[in-house]
Amino acid sequence: MVGYTEALTDPSYKGQILTLTYPLVGNYGVPDPQIVDEDSIPKYFEADEIQPRGLVVHELSHTASHWNLSMTLDEWMHNEKIPGIAGVDTRELTKKLRTSGVMMAALVVSDSEIDAEIVKKQLSEATHYNDEQFMDSVSTKEEKIYGDDAQTVVVIDTGAKFAILRNVRDIGYKVILVPWDTPYEKIMSYNPKGIVLSSGPGDPQNCPATIETTKKLIENNIPTLGICLGAQIIGIAGKTETYKLKYGHRGQNKPCVNLDDNQVYVTSQNHGYGIIPESLETSDFNLWFTNADDKTVEGIKHKTKSCIAVQFHPEAAPGPYDCKFVFEELKQLMERQ
Repeated sequence: MVGYTEALTDPSYKGQILTLTYPLVGNYGVPDPQIVDEDSIPKYFEADEIQPRGLVVHELSHTASHWNLSMTLDEWMHNEKIPGIAGVDTRELTKKLRTSGVMMAALVVSDSEIDAEIVKKQLSEATHYNDEQFMDSVSTKEEKIYGDDAQTVVVIDTGAKFAILRNVRDIGYKVILVPWDTPYEKIMSYNPKGIVLSSGPGDPQNCPATIETTKKLIENNIPTLGICLGAQIIGIAGKTETYKLKYGHRGQNKPCVNLDDNQVYVTSQNHGYGIIPESLETSDFNLWFTNADDKTVEGIKHKTKSCIAVQFHPEAAPGPYDCKFVFEELKQLMERQ
């Protein structure tokens, strides 16, 4: 019902067609993308533009009402030339995906009759999502600085959400956002207090430069937090293995158990890959969080170094906020150095 603005600007959805199961979408419209906070970080968006290649909804609200309204969802997508389709039984579609797993699809816009067979042929010849290289389109091309009044946390941008930057600022650090393939030596030239490996789209194996940098960060005991794709990259750097989930975890209500206190936290998730649980046994990491539904790995802690990672989104926007304490965990690691 809520969060479509944040979801549509989440770089983790790059290259995908996003389907929403709530039957009515768009009733509160879209806020003004020009509204920023004191660090010039957009307040209500997670990237500068819509990330998915299309949107599927059951019913689109053509009128909207909200104190923060700037435009309707339809107007926003039209402005950014992103196609959408309404009138689809999205819950039936969800059941199909729940049975078959994530699959390739096509969304076609045309003024004339569409030849389904041609579309099927084009789809069969298209680059499969698993093989797409996303970093050049989701990562910053140059360093960006947010704040100038504190010690530095470097965020390695493999598809970072603005909420990650906002949360690092909230715990009192300056943020330097750097490209996904920035080498270790360049990162250390900023004299960082800590590192965040961001979330992002696609297979972690497609980020070999980031994996190599992360190995050096761990080896030199630089306080590091990995989020989502960043967690998988950290895992690979610490001798775990990753795999593609049949369905992925998508949504704002995924229960995870914190093994430190045996408490269940409600988390926001959006990922299609994960760490193979059995590979932890011969890795440098211990299990930290586990998924209450399917027992997948949701968080890891290094056995001897200042390195933690979570598969969910502690920076969840628009929520839930149960796990914002993960950023405080990073702060504690940095302050102990």
